[in-house]
Amino acid sequence: MFDFRLQVFQAVARRLNFTRAAEELFISQPAATKHVQEIEQYYKTKLFERNGSKITLTAAGEALLRYTEELFSIHRKMELELHSFAAQHKGRLRIGASSTIAEYLLPPALAAFKNRFRDISIVLSGGNTEHIEQLLQKNEIDFGMIEGQPKNSLFKYTPFTKDEIVLVASGKNPVTRKQKITLKELQALPMVLREPGSGTLETIVKHLKAKGIKLSQLNREIQLESAESIKSYIANSQAVSFLSIHTVLRELNTNELAIVDVQGLDIERHFQFIQLHSGAAAIPVFFMNFMNHYNFK
Repeated sequence: MFDFRLQVFQAVARRLNFTRAAEELFISQPAATKHVQEIEQYYKTKLFERNGSKITLTAAGEALLRYTEELFSIHRKMELELHSFAAQHKGRLRIGASSTIAEYLLPPALAAFKNRFRDISIVLSGGNTEHIEQLLQKNEIDFGMIEGQPKNSLFKYTPFTKDEIVLVASGKNPVTRKQKITLKELQALPMVLREPGSGTLETIVKHLKAKGIKLSQLNREIQLESAESIKSYIANSQAVSFLSIHTVLRELNTNELAIVDVQGLDIERHFQFIQLHSGAAAIPVFFMNFMNHYNFK
């Protein structure tokens, strides 16, 4: 239904590369250029600055990209809503979700989904990222939702929302009075870590390694297997821990816990859908589309 030229513009604007955008849309590079030129002619303004083989968005291009993203987002929501009227959604949905997602993100989203689609029964299996991958491989779930980084060629990974991992401590811990701590100071703090196989731990290790810090260089005090046990532990000790921002929102609001900023260390990641390459059945795909439009904030 949408003008294909806007799809071409969006692809080029996201990648800042006509050739890659054309390949993604299965058209030729000259065709992609022509579509963008037609938009520029219609609005009588340049959308891209061209410097040899490199391109950048003009102010007009940035504005059009914002509106294009909004239009396509509304279009996806419209498609989901209208298709839900036409389809009879009945059946069973088996979801595997790693700990942070299963405990903090999914419950309100599942409640919203069940309120609209009561004839779909849902079974949720939890565990760390490694366990969810094992369940999928044994066909015990239809798809997974994990925190870990894509690494197994057996599976297809698709990001669905962003997450931030923050260093937290008890609101009474003296370290929270500091505006920021250095990476050297971080290594001296007593640290609570998640268990091996945890997607959160995997992400932390990756980002620390990029800063030249090995896990063995941290002052590990204890290893615990859930965000809830970690939060309870650090609230009653001088230890600190890295946790998903989604797991500590309530405690931050009550000042039971506080974020400790680490200079030069920002840990972001995407939560991922994980499927077999053969794809998922209609109901799992429908649920994943629902989740792509759900507001997790």
